[in-house]
This record gives sequence, structure tokens and C-alpha cells, in this order.
Amino acid sequence: MPVKSKISQAKRNNQKKNKLVKQGVIKKATKKPKNNNIPNQIKQTLQDYSEEESDHGEDMLQMVDEEDLDFLKQAIANRSYNLLDKVSYKTKAKKRKLQTDDETLENEYEEQMEDTSGKRVKALLPIKTKKGFVHKEIVEDIIEEEQPKKATIQKADIVETEENESEVEEIFTLQETDIDLSKPISATQLLAARNEALRQKKIHIGTLSSGLLENPEEKVTNLRSLIKLLDDDVPETYFTVKKLVIVSLLEVFKDILPDYELKNFNPENVKLKKDTLKLQKYEVILLAHYRKFLQKLESYCFMVAKKKGDSRKISEEEVKVAELSVQAMCDLLIAHPYFNYAHNICQVLVPFLNNPRKNIREIVKPAICTVFKEDKKEEVTLKILRLINNYLKTHTHVCVDMLEVLLVLNLRDVNINIKMEQEIKNKKLQAKKGRLLQMSKRERKRKKKLKELEQEMLETKAEESKQVKQKNQTEIITVIFNIYFRILKNSENNKLLSACLEGLTKFAHCISLEYYVDMVNVLNHLLKEDWLGYKEQLHCIQTLFIMLSGQGEAIDIDPTRFYVHLYEDLFVTSACNTHRNTLLVLKTLVDALIKRRKKITNKRIINFVKRLAIFSLQLLHNGALGCLGLLANIFHLNSSVDILLDLDSSSGEGKYQPYINDPEYANASGTALFETVLLNRHYHPVVKMFAKYIASGAPSTGDASLPHQYSKLTVEELFEKFDMFEMGFNPPVPVPSKNVTPKGRPSRSDFIDYSFYEECNNVLRSKEATGPLWISI
Repeated sequence: MPVKSKISQAKRNNQKKNKLVKQGVIKKATKKPKNNNIPNQIKQTLQDYSEEESDHGEDMLQMVDEEDLDFLKQAIANRSYNLLDKVSYKTKAKKRKLQTDDETLENEYEEQMEDTSGKRVKALLPIKTKKGFVHKEIVEDIIEEEQPKKATIQKADIVETEENESEVEEIFTLQETDIDLSKPISATQLLAARNEALRQKKIHIGTLSSGLLENPEEKVTNLRSLIKLLDDDVPETYFTVKKLVIVSLLEVFKDILPDYELKNFNPENVKLKKDTLKLQKYEVILLAHYRKFLQKLESYCFMVAKKKGDSRKISEEEVKVAELSVQAMCDLLIAHPYFNYAHNICQVLVPFLNNPRKNIREIVKPAICTVFKEDKKEEVTLKILRLINNYLKTHTHVCVDMLEVLLVLNLRDVNINIKMEQEIKNKKLQAKKGRLLQMSKRERKRKKKLKELEQEMLETKAEESKQVKQKNQTEIITVIFNIYFRILKNSENNKLLSACLEGLTKFAHCISLEYYVDMVNVLNHLLKEDWLGYKEQLHCIQTLFIMLSGQGEAIDIDPTRFYVHLYEDLFVTSACNTHRNTLLVLKTLVDALIKRRKKITNKRIINFVKRLAIFSLQLLHNGALGCLGLLANIFHLNSSVDILLDLDSSSGEGKYQPYINDPEYANASGTALFETVLLNRHYHPVVKMFAKYIASGAPSTGDASLPHQYSKLTVEELFEKFDMFEMGFNPPVPVPSKNVTPKGRPSRSDFIDYSFYEECNNVLRSKEATGPLWISI
């Protein structure tokens, strides 16, 4: 039998009492309130104290000595306390009833202060002697203009929630000049006055800026004072002060702004700490002032952005302020691309890429290129590209700078078919979801926890940020191709089309397979246009070969016509003005001959090798080295070109036809690379080395082989390394040695017949003795 636990008698009584209360038999006892009655003695004391009358200061005058009271009356009557006018404060006005004695005293003071003589008596501090106080006074003229202005405490109108708070501005007054306006003023006096005013403004700006940098949270109100200086309307220092304030605020914001975006988060019914509230208030005020500064800069920038029908004239000073404002916005975007209002800055700067002023474009273009290079998240890049795309939709005449900024983008590992892969992945996930529905409740919980753990592991490995970046890059490449395709279809501007084709060449590996056939047709149509330049033709050909060397290998496209274009126009480039196209020609030849070597016939490659050797004769040494480096690569990869090293022409299929522009029927196998003989006498030692190397069949070892420092260089590296763009010869030319002749052998300046030398000397001596020749005659 289980043993029952014992219950105390008090607990048993409580249980019975509670049961009776629930049944309503008895009522629950209520607690008696505490006795808060105040003793009668204390009440009587409070009542007596409330009924006691206050004297309101009537006995204060009795406590002051008569000498001191006379001194105070004299000082107030002579306005000797005018320094108190600079103190400003706001208090709620309280209505008080003054006694009759106070009213008479105030009237007496007013009567003493009235002075209609235009002068005032200023009382000085009294001197105490044995005989008593000696009072001193100074009589001054009353000038209303010299009365100091009262400083007012301005409320912080930045935030609407700060209604009852006020902040004190730093007082800074300019010293007045001593120039008498009633007399003629010289230019020297005006310049000196301007320099003095400007010096004081500089001190004011420097003081506010340095105080702000020392303690931003405490001195954040200095931003309001600095921004107000932008509205300074003093004509002598109007533009100079503006430029100084813009530069100062730029450096201040670059220093105090964080690298992340500030978000205004105000949770309801949540009590925050004092430090948190202080930091939140500082961030809100900082954002408000930053927005005002950007609005000022935007208004200055638009002074040089004229629209149709705008006939206003802009002064040079306004143009300089506008250029400085554009530069300031560019610097802010570079320094803090992820801070608030970065999108607004981009909206302002993008139209200036099409500004008619070259100086403005040269400021904005490098800034946007820098943002593209340093943007790791690809968020700001995507915003700018969308703005450029929208701008190009509404404007037909566009400067090339707006497209050249796109060439800075480095998009290599971009998967344009990510949407198709995502759809396939979603289908697999749906099937997996169907299998999960058949699981038990415990298994589904375990699966959910495992998924959360994997998500956390992805975040620690930064895989999620990589996915976001990959998504942004996909959207970027989509926007870029929308821009390029629109220009290819509609624009006939050579410069714009050249930049577009150059961009297609760089991003051709990212083009989706769906657009390959359309792109080939568009490029073929462009090559038939007469207005298309040689550089644009090269870009078309290179774009096609880049497309066909990647994912386009699976597409059945015949590029014969593009090979014919390249073979025909190869000799257009020379050492003259067209030498700048040499690197582009070499890159195109690499894509056409090296990357597609498995899909090119032997006849075509042999004819290209022969023409490439001829092409190297009309280039500078760096261009010739690029061609010879390309020939060396072809000799390594294709053994059929060795026939060009054989001098016996009977082994070919016919006579060489150098004027036929089809590489399939030129019959270059019937000739040899005689150009290597001419290149072996080239002025550049490395060209001689490469010519000997190719004429020997490009051996890997032996006397004719290349040194290790040259054998590993690519075609582009050979062209750039030996370029004389900086006027430096590579390898350096050795200093010529002095002409030292051996003993017994005459030098070039000596006479072989020594007797003739002596006869000449005798003639010269006789002439010197008789005088000049024309005198003796």
C-alpha cells in the first residue's frame, strides 16, 4: 500500500477555505489599504507655508549699499552692459505682476537712458581709494550700424522628430575694413580688402572642418554652417568661397562617411540605450546634410548641361565651379560606392558622358572606369549600365566615351545560359520535393535542420555572395549585348560602331548560342558596306572567329568569306599611320589560324604563312617580331608548312600567284620563304635571330634555336615588349668605342703619302709669312 504524504493543519484549513470561496459560501477577504493619513501637525505646517506670502524680492534693495545701487543705476543708464546683447537664449515668457515700487524704478531707468544728443556715456570700472569710489566715464557717438548683431540659437530643422531640441552654432564674425566709402577707393585697397575677407573665410572654413574631423559625432552641426557658406552672396568672394567649401566638404565626407549603407531603423515599443540613440541621431543628421550637399552639387553641375533652346551664357567662373562639382561627385562615388545616394550620384554623372565639353567627359569617364574596376559586388556596375542603356534608348547622337567605358569590364567566367540551367535544376528539385512528401514527420524535421545547417555553411564559405555576383554578372552581360545589338542595327556612326565592335570582340565568348546565326548574318552584312573602315572590318572578323572558337564549334557555319576578307586586306597595315592596327591584325590572325587550326585546310594555312612573311617586311621591328612569332607557332603546330623551306619549286602544285586574293588558289607551295633572307639583314638583332630561327625550320635545340627568354613569349608579348612607344630601343644600343689605331698603321685622318703632307705644311707657312692670299695678289 502506498503511504500517503502528511499535510499540515494550516494547509488543510486553506484548502477548505478556498473550496468554500469557489462555491460562494463565503467571500474572499480583501487586503486593507495602508494608512497614508498625514499627521495633523504636518498638514497644519504645510497649510501655514502655502498661505505665507513671498516677498518677490522687495527686500533685495534694502540689502544693497547706497554706493553700489548708485553705480548700478549709472551703468544701466549709460549702456555699459552692451556685451550682454551677444547672449541669446529662449525661455518661456512668464507673466508677472510687478509691484508699484518696481514700476517706478524701471521708469526712472528709462528716463536716464534716453539721450537725444546722439552721444552715449560709457561707464568704466570704478577705482576704490581712501576717500571712496572714483567713477570714470567715456563719451562716445552712437552709431546704429556698429551695434553688434545678436547670435540666435537655431533649431536643428534637419529631422522632423527633433522639435524640442536646439543646437548652438559657432559664432564667427568678419572684421570690418577701415575703408572710407566717401572717398575714391583704389584697386589696391579693394584687392587688400578682398584678400582680408577671403583670409577670414578660410580661417572660418578651416576651423569648422578641423573641428568636425576631430570629433564628428559632437561637431556634426558644423556641416550645416559649411553648407550655408555655399549660399554666401558676397560678390568679392562668391566663387572662391564656393570652391573652398566644396573641396573642404568633399574631404570631410570622404573621411567620416562609412563604407556601408545606413538604414533608418526605428522599432516600435523598443527602448534603446542612450549610446544607441545618440549614434542613431548622428547618422540621421549626417545623412540629411550629405543629401543637402549632393543637391547643391547637382544644381552646380547642371549649369553646364544645356538643353535644346537654352540660350543662356555661362561665365568661366561658373564653368569652373561646375567642373569642380562634377569632380567632387566622382570622388565621392569612387570613395564610397556602397553608401547611401550612390544611385543618385550615378544618375547625375551618366549623362555627362555625352556632354559637349571635353573637360567634363574627361572627368567622368576615368571615374566610372575606376568604379567598374574596383566594384567587387558588381552592384554599382549594374546600376550604371542600366542608366547607360536607358540613356541610349532616348538619345540618337551619343559620344564614343559612353561606349568606351564598357571596355573596362572584365567578364570572363560568365555563364549566359544560367537561366536554362536553373530551370533544369528546379525540375530536379520538384521531383525531390515529391519524394520528400512521402517521408515521415521525423524525417522531414531532420531534413529541414540539415538544410539550415548547409545554408549556414554556405554563408561561412561566402558561396552565397558568389552566387549573387554571378547573377549580377549575367544581368550585366545581358544589358551590354542589348546596347551593342541596338547600335549594330540602327547606327551608322563609324566611331560608335567601332567601339561597339570592339566590345563585341571582347565579350564574344559570352554570347548565347541562340544569337550566333543572327550575329554572323549581321557581321557579314557589315563587311559589305562601303562606309565601314578597315579597323571596323577587323573587329567584325575577329568577333566571328572568337565566337566560332568557343561554343560556336558545334554550329555549322562556313567562315570562308571571312578568311578571304582577312587575306585580301592584310597589306593595308604598314609602318605608316596604320601601324596602330598591327596588334589587332595579329590577334585576329591568332584566332583564325591558331585556335581554328584543326578546321583549316593545308592550302589555306600555307598561303597565309607566305603572305604573313611578306607582311612582316613592311612593319616596324615590333610588328615584324609579332609576325615571326606567329610563324614560329604555326611551324610548331603544322608540319605541312615545311614545304616553304624547300627551294625546289617543282614539288608545288603550280606557279605562285601573289595577286589572287583567295588563299585556296594562290599556290604558295610553289615558292619559298625568301623573305627570311632580307629579315636576316634587319637592323634589329632580335629580328635577325627570329629570321634565322624560322629559316632553319624552328628547331628546339642547336645553334639556330631561340634563347629561353624569347622562346616562351607570346605574339602579343613580343609586340608590346619591343615597342618603341617610350622612345627606348630594346635591347639598348651599346655606346660606340673610341677609334684607337695600332701603331704603324695610319688612321683615316692621316695622309698615306707623307711627302704631300709636308708640301702642304710648307705652303701654309709661306702664306702666313707673306700675309693672306688675296693681299699678295
